[in-house]
Amino acid sequence: MKLSYSEHMRNADNTAIYVMGVPSTLLMTNAAGHVARAAEELLGGKKCAVIFCGSGNNGGDGIASALYLMRRGVSVRVFLVGSRKKMTADTREMERRLIELGGTLEDFDPEMPGVEKLLRETGVIIDAMFGIGLNKNLRENALKAVELINSSGTPVVSADIASGVEADTGRILGNAVRATRTVTFSMAKPGHFTEPGCTCCGELQIVEIGIPRELIEKIECGIYAITEKDIYLPRRPRISHKGNYGKLLILGGSVGYTGAPSLCAKAALRAGAGLVYLGVPRDIYEISAVKNDEAMPFPLACDDQGRLSNKALSVILDRLDGCDAYVLGPGLGRSPELVSLVCSLVAEGHKPLVLDADGLFAISGNMKVLKKASKPVILTPHEGEFARMGGELTGDRISDAKNFSARHECVLVLKGHRTICAFPNGEVYITNTGNPGMAKGGSGDVLAGIIGALICQLPLKEAVNTAVWLHGKAGDLCAQELGEYSMIPSDLLETLPRAMKSVTRKII
Repeated sequence: MKLSYSEHMRNADNTAIYVMGVPSTLLMTNAAGHVARAAEELLGGKKCAVIFCGSGNNGGDGIASALYLMRRGVSVRVFLVGSRKKMTADTREMERRLIELGGTLEDFDPEMPGVEKLLRETGVIIDAMFGIGLNKNLRENALKAVELINSSGTPVVSADIASGVEADTGRILGNAVRATRTVTFSMAKPGHFTEPGCTCCGELQIVEIGIPRELIEKIECGIYAITEKDIYLPRRPRISHKGNYGKLLILGGSVGYTGAPSLCAKAALRAGAGLVYLGVPRDIYEISAVKNDEAMPFPLACDDQGRLSNKALSVILDRLDGCDAYVLGPGLGRSPELVSLVCSLVAEGHKPLVLDADGLFAISGNMKVLKKASKPVILTPHEGEFARMGGELTGDRISDAKNFSARHECVLVLKGHRTICAFPNGEVYITNTGNPGMAKGGSGDVLAGIIGALICQLPLKEAVNTAVWLHGKAGDLCAQELGEYSMIPSDLLETLPRAMKSVTRKII
Protein backbone atom coordinates (compact mmCIF):
# COMPACT_ATOMS: atom_id res chain seq x y z
CA MET A 1 0.00 0.00 0.00
CA LYS A 2 1.42 3.35 -1.04
CA LEU A 3 1.94 5.91 1.69
CA SER A 4 2.12 9.67 1.29
CA TYR A 5 4.34 12.27 2.88
CA SER A 6 2.49 15.28 4.24
CA GLU A 7 3.89 17.56 1.52
CA HIS A 8 2.61 15.31 -1.27
CA MET A 9 -0.84 15.25 0.28
CA ARG A 10 -0.91 19.04 0.71
CA ASN A 11 0.09 19.44 -2.95
CA ALA A 12 -2.72 17.14 -4.05
CA ASP A 13 -5.14 19.05 -1.85
CA ASN A 14 -4.05 22.40 -3.31
CA THR A 15 -4.22 21.12 -6.88
CA ALA A 16 -7.73 19.83 -6.29
CA ILE A 17 -8.82 23.22 -4.90
CA TYR A 18 -6.93 25.77 -6.99
CA VAL A 19 -6.51 23.94 -10.30
CA MET A 20 -9.46 21.56 -10.52
CA GLY A 21 -11.97 23.77 -8.71
CA VAL A 22 -13.00 21.45 -5.88
CA PRO A 23 -14.39 23.65 -3.07
CA SER A 24 -12.12 23.48 -0.02
CA THR A 25 -15.08 23.54 2.33
CA LEU A 26 -16.51 20.51 0.54
CA LEU A 27 -13.30 18.56 1.22
CA MET A 28 -13.44 19.67 4.85
CA THR A 29 -17.09 18.73 5.22
CA ASN A 30 -16.49 15.31 3.65
CA ALA A 31 -13.54 14.67 5.98
CA ALA A 32 -15.56 15.77 8.98
CA GLY A 33 -18.42 13.46 8.09
CA HIS A 34 -16.12 10.44 8.22
CA VAL A 35 -14.63 11.57 11.53
CA ALA A 36 -18.04 12.20 13.05
CA ARG A 37 -19.41 8.82 11.95
CA ALA A 38 -16.40 7.11 13.49
CA ALA A 39 -17.06 9.04 16.70
CA GLU A 40 -20.73 8.00 16.67
CA GLU A 41 -19.68 4.36 16.56
CA LEU A 42 -17.68 4.84 19.76
CA LEU A 43 -20.28 6.78 21.76
CA GLY A 44 -21.34 3.67 23.66
CA GLY A 45 -24.94 4.81 24.18
CA LYS A 46 -23.99 8.29 25.38
CA LYS A 47 -25.09 11.33 23.41
CA CYS A 48 -22.28 13.74 24.22
CA ALA A 49 -18.87 14.48 22.71
CA VAL A 50 -15.91 16.79 23.31
CA ILE A 51 -13.92 18.10 20.36
CA PHE A 52 -10.45 19.64 20.54
CA CYS A 53 -9.59 21.80 17.54
CA GLY A 54 -6.50 23.63 16.38
CA SER A 55 -6.28 26.85 14.37
CA GLY A 56 -5.46 25.11 11.08
CA ASN A 57 -7.61 23.14 8.71
CA ASN A 58 -7.41 20.05 10.94
CA GLY A 59 -9.27 22.17 13.49
CA GLY A 60 -11.79 23.04 10.79
CA ASP A 61 -12.38 19.31 10.30
CA GLY A 62 -13.09 19.08 14.02
CA ILE A 63 -15.56 21.96 14.04
CA ALA A 64 -17.30 20.56 10.97
CA SER A 65 -17.59 17.19 12.72
CA ALA A 66 -19.33 19.00 15.58
CA LEU A 67 -21.93 20.28 13.09
CA TYR A 68 -22.58 16.73 11.91
CA LEU A 69 -22.98 15.40 15.45
CA MET A 70 -25.21 18.26 16.58
CA ARG A 71 -27.56 17.57 13.68
CA ARG A 72 -27.68 13.96 14.88
CA GLY A 73 -28.77 15.00 18.36
CA VAL A 74 -25.38 14.72 20.07
CA SER A 75 -24.48 17.36 22.63
CA VAL A 76 -20.99 18.74 21.93
CA ARG A 77 -18.39 20.94 23.61
CA VAL A 78 -15.90 22.35 21.10
CA PHE A 79 -12.57 23.74 22.33
CA LEU A 80 -10.01 25.77 20.41
CA VAL A 81 -6.44 24.89 21.35
CA GLY A 82 -4.41 27.64 19.76
CA SER A 83 -4.66 31.21 18.53
CA ARG A 84 -7.81 32.63 17.04
CA LYS A 85 -5.63 35.04 15.05
CA LYS A 86 -4.07 32.08 13.21
CA MET A 87 -7.32 30.39 12.24
CA THR A 88 -7.51 29.58 8.52
CA ALA A 89 -10.32 30.93 6.39
CA ASP A 90 -12.03 27.54 6.15
CA THR A 91 -11.80 27.01 9.91
CA ARG A 92 -13.37 30.43 10.46
CA GLU A 93 -16.15 29.47 8.07
CA MET A 94 -16.81 26.32 10.06
CA GLU A 95 -16.92 28.35 13.27
CA ARG A 96 -19.48 30.63 11.62
CA ARG A 97 -21.63 27.62 10.77
CA LEU A 98 -21.22 26.30 14.31
CA ILE A 99 -22.48 29.55 15.81
CA GLU A 100 -25.34 29.62 13.31
CA LEU A 101 -26.37 26.17 14.52
CA GLY A 102 -26.29 27.32 18.16
CA GLY A 103 -22.86 26.06 19.13
CA THR A 104 -19.79 27.79 20.54
CA LEU A 105 -16.07 27.47 19.91
CA GLU A 106 -14.60 27.85 23.41
CA ASP A 107 -11.01 28.84 24.11
CA PHE A 108 -9.41 25.89 25.89
CA ASP A 109 -8.12 26.49 29.39
CA PRO A 110 -6.63 23.42 31.10
CA GLU A 111 -7.39 24.99 34.48
CA MET A 112 -11.11 25.39 33.80
CA PRO A 113 -13.22 23.81 36.57
CA GLY A 114 -14.50 20.31 35.89
CA VAL A 115 -12.53 19.68 32.69
CA GLU A 116 -11.20 16.31 33.86
CA LYS A 117 -14.69 15.20 34.89
CA LEU A 118 -16.08 16.40 31.56
CA LEU A 119 -13.58 14.31 29.59
CA ARG A 120 -14.11 11.22 31.75
CA GLU A 121 -17.87 11.31 31.42
CA THR A 122 -18.31 12.24 27.77
CA GLY A 123 -19.04 9.53 25.22
CA VAL A 124 -16.19 10.26 22.83
CA ILE A 125 -13.40 12.77 22.25
CA ILE A 126 -12.43 14.01 18.80
CA ASP A 127 -8.82 15.08 18.42
CA ALA A 128 -8.49 17.62 15.61
CA MET A 129 -5.68 19.79 16.95
CA PHE A 130 -2.80 19.41 14.50
CA GLY A 131 -3.13 16.75 11.83
CA ILE A 132 -0.26 16.02 9.45
CA GLY A 133 1.36 19.48 9.55
CA LEU A 134 2.96 19.23 12.99
CA ASN A 135 6.77 19.35 12.97
CA LYS A 136 7.74 20.70 16.40
CA ASN A 137 7.18 19.63 19.98
CA LEU A 138 3.84 20.27 21.61
CA ARG A 139 3.87 22.83 24.39
CA GLU A 140 1.69 24.76 26.81
CA ASN A 141 -2.06 24.26 26.33
CA ALA A 142 -1.63 21.73 23.51
CA LEU A 143 0.57 19.56 25.69
CA LYS A 144 -1.90 19.88 28.57
CA ALA A 145 -4.79 18.95 26.29
CA VAL A 146 -3.02 15.76 25.20
CA GLU A 147 -2.31 14.82 28.81
CA LEU A 148 -5.95 15.36 29.79
CA ILE A 149 -7.25 13.39 26.79
CA ASN A 150 -4.95 10.45 27.50
CA SER A 151 -5.80 10.32 31.20
CA SER A 152 -9.56 10.44 30.61
CA GLY A 153 -10.04 6.80 29.61
CA THR A 154 -12.59 7.95 27.01
CA PRO A 155 -12.54 6.63 23.41
CA VAL A 156 -10.74 9.02 21.06
CA VAL A 157 -11.04 9.58 17.32
CA SER A 158 -8.13 11.45 15.74
CA ALA A 159 -8.62 13.37 12.52
CA ASP A 160 -5.92 12.44 9.97
CA ILE A 161 -3.27 11.52 12.57
CA ALA A 162 -3.02 11.53 16.35
CA SER A 163 -1.94 14.99 17.50
CA GLY A 164 1.71 14.90 18.53
CA VAL A 165 2.75 12.28 15.97
CA GLU A 166 4.94 13.55 13.13
CA ALA A 167 3.24 12.28 9.99
CA ASP A 168 6.38 11.74 7.91
CA THR A 169 8.49 9.95 10.51
CA GLY A 170 6.33 8.53 13.29
CA ARG A 171 8.26 10.51 15.89
CA ILE A 172 6.33 11.65 18.95
CA LEU A 173 6.81 15.38 19.40
CA GLY A 174 6.76 15.81 23.16
CA ASN A 175 3.63 13.74 23.72
CA ALA A 176 0.84 12.40 21.56
CA VAL A 177 -2.84 11.54 21.78
CA ARG A 178 -3.42 7.81 22.14
CA ALA A 179 -6.31 7.38 19.74
CA THR A 180 -8.81 4.56 19.71
CA ARG A 181 -9.30 5.14 15.99
CA THR A 182 -7.61 7.38 13.45
CA VAL A 183 -9.51 8.49 10.38
CA THR A 184 -6.99 9.57 7.75
CA PHE A 185 -7.79 11.22 4.46
CA SER A 186 -7.10 9.83 0.96
CA MET A 187 -3.86 7.99 1.84
CA ALA A 188 -2.14 6.72 4.97
CA LYS A 189 1.05 8.46 6.08
CA PRO A 190 4.36 6.90 7.24
CA GLY A 191 3.67 7.96 10.83
CA HIS A 192 0.63 5.69 10.91
CA PHE A 193 2.83 2.64 10.43
CA THR A 194 6.27 3.30 11.89
CA GLU A 195 7.21 3.35 15.55
CA PRO A 196 6.62 4.93 17.95
CA GLY A 197 3.81 6.96 16.40
CA CYS A 198 2.00 3.88 15.10
CA THR A 199 1.26 2.89 18.70
CA CYS A 200 -0.85 6.06 19.07
CA CYS A 201 -3.08 5.58 16.03
CA GLY A 202 -5.33 2.76 17.21
CA GLU A 203 -7.49 1.34 14.43
CA LEU A 204 -6.62 3.06 11.15
CA GLN A 205 -9.39 3.99 8.72
CA ILE A 206 -8.53 5.47 5.30
CA VAL A 207 -11.34 7.46 3.69
CA GLU A 208 -11.96 9.37 0.46
CA ILE A 209 -12.88 13.05 0.89
CA GLY A 210 -13.25 14.20 -2.71
CA ILE A 211 -9.69 14.77 -3.92
CA PRO A 212 -9.79 13.44 -7.52
CA ARG A 213 -8.40 9.94 -7.69
CA GLU A 214 -5.96 10.77 -10.48
CA LEU A 215 -4.15 13.17 -8.12
CA ILE A 216 -3.86 10.50 -5.46
CA GLU A 217 -2.58 7.92 -7.94
CA LYS A 218 0.19 10.29 -9.05
CA ILE A 219 1.66 10.49 -5.55
CA GLU A 220 4.92 8.54 -5.37
CA CYS A 221 7.25 8.92 -2.41
CA GLY A 222 8.73 5.42 -2.37
CA ILE A 223 7.30 4.52 1.05
CA TYR A 224 4.91 1.58 1.34
CA ALA A 225 3.10 -0.40 4.02
CA ILE A 226 3.13 -4.18 3.65
CA THR A 227 -0.39 -5.41 4.36
CA GLU A 228 -2.09 -8.72 3.68
CA LYS A 229 -3.48 -7.34 0.42
CA ASP A 230 0.09 -6.88 -0.83
CA ILE A 231 1.27 -10.41 -0.05
CA TYR A 232 1.17 -13.05 -2.77
CA LEU A 233 2.49 -16.61 -2.93
CA PRO A 234 1.86 -18.47 -6.20
CA ARG A 235 0.27 -21.88 -5.94
CA ARG A 236 2.79 -24.55 -6.88
CA PRO A 237 2.41 -26.21 -10.31
CA ARG A 238 1.47 -29.88 -10.15
CA ILE A 239 4.40 -30.78 -12.37
CA SER A 240 7.41 -29.72 -10.29
CA HIS A 241 10.19 -31.11 -8.13
CA LYS A 242 12.37 -30.00 -5.23
CA GLY A 243 14.86 -28.35 -7.54
CA ASN A 244 12.17 -25.88 -8.62
CA TYR A 245 11.97 -24.43 -5.14
CA GLY A 246 15.57 -23.65 -4.43
CA LYS A 247 18.61 -25.02 -2.68
CA LEU A 248 19.55 -23.05 0.41
CA LEU A 249 22.79 -23.26 2.38
CA ILE A 250 22.76 -22.21 6.03
CA LEU A 251 26.04 -21.61 7.84
CA GLY A 252 26.21 -21.14 11.59
CA GLY A 253 26.28 -22.72 14.99
CA SER A 254 29.02 -23.14 17.57
CA VAL A 255 29.51 -24.95 20.87
CA GLY A 256 26.70 -23.74 23.13
CA TYR A 257 24.69 -22.34 20.21
CA THR A 258 23.27 -25.34 18.41
CA GLY A 259 19.63 -24.22 18.43
CA ALA A 260 19.93 -21.11 16.23
CA PRO A 261 21.01 -22.79 12.96
CA SER A 262 18.44 -25.57 13.46
CA LEU A 263 15.61 -23.05 13.95
CA CYS A 264 16.79 -21.28 10.81
CA ALA A 265 16.87 -24.52 8.81
CA LYS A 266 13.42 -25.64 9.97
CA ALA A 267 11.97 -22.22 9.15
CA ALA A 268 13.46 -22.40 5.66
CA LEU A 269 11.84 -25.79 5.09
CA ARG A 270 8.49 -24.54 6.39
CA ALA A 271 8.82 -21.59 3.99
CA GLY A 272 9.05 -23.98 1.07
CA ALA A 273 12.73 -24.34 0.18
CA GLY A 274 13.29 -27.47 -1.89
CA LEU A 275 16.57 -28.47 -0.23
CA VAL A 276 18.26 -27.06 2.87
CA TYR A 277 21.90 -27.77 3.66
CA LEU A 278 23.21 -26.89 7.11
CA GLY A 279 26.94 -26.34 7.51
CA VAL A 280 28.04 -26.43 11.16
CA PRO A 281 31.33 -26.77 13.07
CA ARG A 282 32.49 -30.36 13.32
CA ASP A 283 32.22 -30.22 17.12
CA ILE A 284 28.43 -29.79 17.00
CA TYR A 285 27.70 -31.88 13.92
CA GLU A 286 26.29 -34.86 15.83
CA ILE A 287 23.93 -32.64 17.83
CA SER A 288 22.80 -30.89 14.65
CA ALA A 289 22.21 -34.21 12.92
CA VAL A 290 19.93 -35.32 15.75
CA LYS A 291 18.03 -32.01 15.70
CA ASN A 292 17.36 -32.04 11.95
CA ASP A 293 15.46 -34.67 10.01
CA GLU A 294 14.58 -32.81 6.81
CA ALA A 295 17.52 -30.41 6.60
CA MET A 296 20.91 -31.93 5.77
CA PRO A 297 23.67 -31.01 8.23
CA PHE A 298 27.31 -31.50 7.29
CA PRO A 299 30.49 -30.93 9.35
CA LEU A 300 32.98 -28.14 8.73
CA ALA A 301 36.41 -27.36 10.09
CA CYS A 302 36.39 -25.55 13.41
CA ASP A 303 38.75 -23.95 15.90
CA ASP A 304 39.48 -25.27 19.38
CA GLN A 305 36.46 -23.38 20.77
CA GLY A 306 33.98 -25.10 18.47
CA ARG A 307 33.54 -22.18 16.05
CA LEU A 308 33.86 -22.28 12.27
CA SER A 309 37.42 -21.96 11.01
CA ASN A 310 38.94 -20.29 7.94
CA LYS A 311 39.90 -23.80 6.86
CA ALA A 312 36.23 -24.36 6.00
CA LEU A 313 36.20 -21.63 3.34
CA SER A 314 36.98 -23.77 0.29
CA VAL A 315 34.47 -26.47 1.28
CA ILE A 316 31.78 -23.85 1.84
CA LEU A 317 32.41 -22.22 -1.53
CA ASP A 318 32.24 -25.63 -3.25
CA ARG A 319 28.89 -26.35 -1.58
CA LEU A 320 27.62 -22.89 -2.41
CA ASP A 321 28.23 -23.44 -6.12
CA GLY A 322 25.30 -25.86 -6.15
CA CYS A 323 22.95 -23.62 -4.13
CA ASP A 324 20.73 -20.67 -4.99
CA ALA A 325 21.28 -18.60 -1.83
CA TYR A 326 22.81 -18.78 1.62
CA VAL A 327 22.21 -17.63 5.19
CA LEU A 328 25.22 -16.80 7.34
CA GLY A 329 25.29 -16.04 11.04
CA PRO A 330 22.79 -17.87 13.30
CA GLY A 331 24.68 -19.06 16.40
CA LEU A 332 28.00 -18.42 14.63
CA GLY A 333 29.90 -17.03 17.61
CA ARG A 334 32.60 -14.38 17.53
CA SER A 335 36.34 -14.52 16.91
CA PRO A 336 38.94 -12.76 14.73
CA GLU A 337 39.03 -15.85 12.52
CA LEU A 338 35.27 -15.68 12.03
CA VAL A 339 35.58 -12.03 11.01
CA SER A 340 37.99 -13.11 8.29
CA LEU A 341 35.81 -16.05 7.21
CA VAL A 342 32.61 -14.00 7.03
CA CYS A 343 34.25 -11.20 5.04
CA SER A 344 35.71 -13.75 2.62
CA LEU A 345 32.29 -15.34 2.12
CA VAL A 346 30.62 -11.98 1.53
CA ALA A 347 33.20 -11.13 -1.12
CA GLU A 348 33.47 -14.54 -2.76
CA GLY A 349 30.08 -16.18 -2.24
CA HIS A 350 28.54 -15.01 -5.54
CA LYS A 351 25.02 -15.95 -4.41
CA PRO A 352 22.31 -13.91 -2.67
CA LEU A 353 23.18 -13.76 1.03
CA VAL A 354 21.12 -13.28 4.19
CA LEU A 355 23.53 -12.01 6.85
CA ASP A 356 22.20 -12.29 10.39
CA ALA A 357 23.25 -12.25 14.07
CA ASP A 358 26.99 -12.83 14.55
CA GLY A 359 27.47 -12.52 10.80
CA LEU A 360 26.50 -8.86 11.23
CA PHE A 361 28.96 -8.49 14.08
CA ALA A 362 31.72 -9.89 11.88
CA ILE A 363 31.35 -7.19 9.20
CA SER A 364 30.65 -4.29 11.60
CA GLY A 365 34.30 -3.21 11.49
CA ASN A 366 34.59 -3.61 7.73
CA MET A 367 31.36 -2.44 6.10
CA LYS A 368 33.22 -1.77 2.82
CA VAL A 369 33.24 -5.51 2.20
CA LEU A 370 29.58 -5.24 1.14
CA LYS A 371 30.68 -3.40 -1.99
CA LYS A 372 32.66 -6.51 -3.01
CA ALA A 373 29.58 -8.72 -3.08
CA SER A 374 28.48 -9.60 -6.60
CA LYS A 375 24.95 -10.63 -5.55
CA PRO A 376 22.43 -8.98 -3.23
CA VAL A 377 23.19 -8.98 0.49
CA ILE A 378 20.28 -8.82 2.93
CA LEU A 379 21.19 -7.56 6.40
CA THR A 380 18.75 -8.30 9.26
CA PRO A 381 19.83 -6.24 12.30
CA HIS A 382 17.93 -5.12 15.35
CA GLU A 383 18.66 -1.53 16.36
CA GLY A 384 21.69 -2.43 18.50
CA GLU A 385 23.30 -4.32 15.63
CA PHE A 386 22.33 -1.54 13.24
CA ALA A 387 24.10 1.05 15.38
CA ARG A 388 27.18 -1.18 15.68
CA MET A 389 27.39 -1.25 11.89
CA GLY A 390 27.36 2.54 11.76
CA GLY A 391 23.66 3.06 11.22
CA GLU A 392 22.25 6.33 12.52
CA LEU A 393 19.32 6.24 14.94
CA THR A 394 17.79 9.69 14.65
CA GLY A 395 14.25 8.73 15.60
CA ASP A 396 13.25 8.65 11.93
CA ARG A 397 13.59 4.92 11.27
CA ILE A 398 12.45 5.27 7.66
CA SER A 399 15.16 7.73 6.69
CA ASP A 400 17.75 5.93 8.81
CA ALA A 401 17.06 2.64 7.02
CA LYS A 402 16.81 4.25 3.59
CA ASN A 403 20.12 6.10 3.96
CA PHE A 404 21.95 3.02 5.24
CA SER A 405 20.68 0.84 2.41
CA ALA A 406 21.73 3.36 -0.21
CA ARG A 407 25.13 3.98 1.36
CA HIS A 408 26.06 0.30 1.58
CA GLU A 409 24.15 -0.88 -1.51
CA CYS A 410 22.42 -3.61 0.48
CA VAL A 411 18.92 -4.68 1.40
CA LEU A 412 18.25 -3.73 5.02
CA VAL A 413 15.67 -5.46 7.21
CA LEU A 414 15.64 -3.22 10.30
CA LYS A 415 13.88 -5.35 12.88
CA GLY A 416 11.64 -4.02 15.62
CA HIS A 417 8.02 -3.11 16.14
CA ARG A 418 6.93 -2.58 12.52
CA THR A 419 10.05 -3.96 10.83
CA ILE A 420 11.33 -1.82 7.94
CA CYS A 421 12.70 -3.21 4.67
CA ALA A 422 14.84 -0.73 2.72
CA PHE A 423 16.19 -1.33 -0.77
CA PRO A 424 19.12 0.33 -2.57
CA ASN A 425 16.77 1.98 -5.10
CA GLY A 426 15.33 4.09 -2.26
CA GLU A 427 12.10 2.19 -1.72
CA VAL A 428 11.08 1.47 1.88
CA TYR A 429 8.44 -1.00 3.07
CA ILE A 430 6.95 -1.16 6.58
CA THR A 431 5.24 -4.32 7.79
CA ASN A 432 2.07 -4.27 9.86
CA THR A 433 2.44 -7.65 11.57
CA GLY A 434 4.26 -8.84 14.68
CA ASN A 435 3.92 -8.44 18.44
CA PRO A 436 6.00 -8.22 21.65
CA GLY A 437 5.77 -11.98 22.22
CA MET A 438 8.32 -12.36 19.44
CA ALA A 439 10.95 -10.47 21.43
CA LYS A 440 12.80 -13.65 22.39
CA GLY A 441 16.09 -15.16 21.32
CA GLY A 442 15.55 -17.31 18.25
CA SER A 443 12.84 -15.27 16.51
CA GLY A 444 15.45 -13.66 14.28
CA ASP A 445 16.83 -17.07 13.31
CA VAL A 446 13.37 -18.07 12.12
CA LEU A 447 13.10 -14.86 10.07
CA ALA A 448 16.50 -15.43 8.46
CA GLY A 449 15.41 -18.91 7.39
CA ILE A 450 12.16 -17.65 5.88
CA ILE A 451 13.96 -14.92 3.93
CA GLY A 452 16.56 -17.41 2.72
CA ALA A 453 13.90 -19.83 1.51
CA LEU A 454 11.82 -17.22 -0.29
CA ILE A 455 14.72 -15.58 -2.14
CA CYS A 456 15.22 -19.00 -3.71
CA GLN A 457 11.62 -18.90 -4.98
CA LEU A 458 10.54 -15.30 -5.59
CA PRO A 459 12.01 -12.06 -6.96
CA LEU A 460 14.18 -10.41 -4.30
CA LYS A 461 11.91 -7.54 -3.23
CA GLU A 462 8.80 -9.73 -3.07
CA ALA A 463 10.74 -12.41 -1.20
CA VAL A 464 12.03 -10.08 1.51
CA ASN A 465 8.75 -8.23 2.05
CA THR A 466 6.72 -11.45 2.04
CA ALA A 467 9.09 -13.13 4.48
CA VAL A 468 8.95 -10.27 6.96
CA TRP A 469 5.16 -10.07 6.79
CA LEU A 470 4.71 -13.84 7.14
CA HIS A 471 7.11 -13.97 10.09
CA GLY A 472 5.04 -11.34 11.90
CA LYS A 473 1.76 -13.01 10.92
CA ALA A 474 2.97 -16.34 12.31
CA GLY A 475 3.86 -14.50 15.50
CA ASP A 476 0.41 -12.94 15.68
CA LEU A 477 -1.22 -16.35 15.30
CA CYS A 478 0.99 -17.64 18.14
CA ALA A 479 0.00 -14.72 20.35
CA GLN A 480 -3.69 -15.41 19.73
CA GLU A 481 -3.34 -19.06 20.72
CA LEU A 482 -0.64 -19.03 23.40
CA GLY A 483 -0.37 -15.44 24.60
CA GLU A 484 2.60 -13.12 24.20
CA TYR A 485 4.28 -14.27 27.40
CA SER A 486 4.31 -18.01 26.71
CA MET A 487 4.97 -18.23 22.97
CA ILE A 488 8.49 -19.25 21.93
CA PRO A 489 10.30 -19.02 18.57
CA SER A 490 9.78 -22.69 17.72
CA ASP A 491 6.03 -22.04 17.95
CA LEU A 492 6.41 -19.85 14.87
CA LEU A 493 7.32 -22.98 12.93
CA GLU A 494 3.88 -24.39 13.78
CA THR A 495 1.88 -21.30 12.78
CA LEU A 496 3.94 -20.32 9.71
CA PRO A 497 2.15 -22.89 7.48
CA ARG A 498 -1.23 -21.33 8.32
CA ALA A 499 0.11 -17.86 7.64
CA MET A 500 1.44 -18.99 4.28
CA LYS A 501 -1.69 -20.93 3.35
CA SER A 502 -3.81 -17.84 3.97
CA VAL A 503 -2.00 -15.88 1.25
CA THR A 504 -1.37 -18.64 -1.32
CA ARG A 505 -3.21 -18.00 -4.58
CA LYS A 506 -3.62 -19.78 -7.86
CA ILE A 507 -1.16 -19.08 -10.63
CA ILE A 508 -2.79 -16.70 -13.10
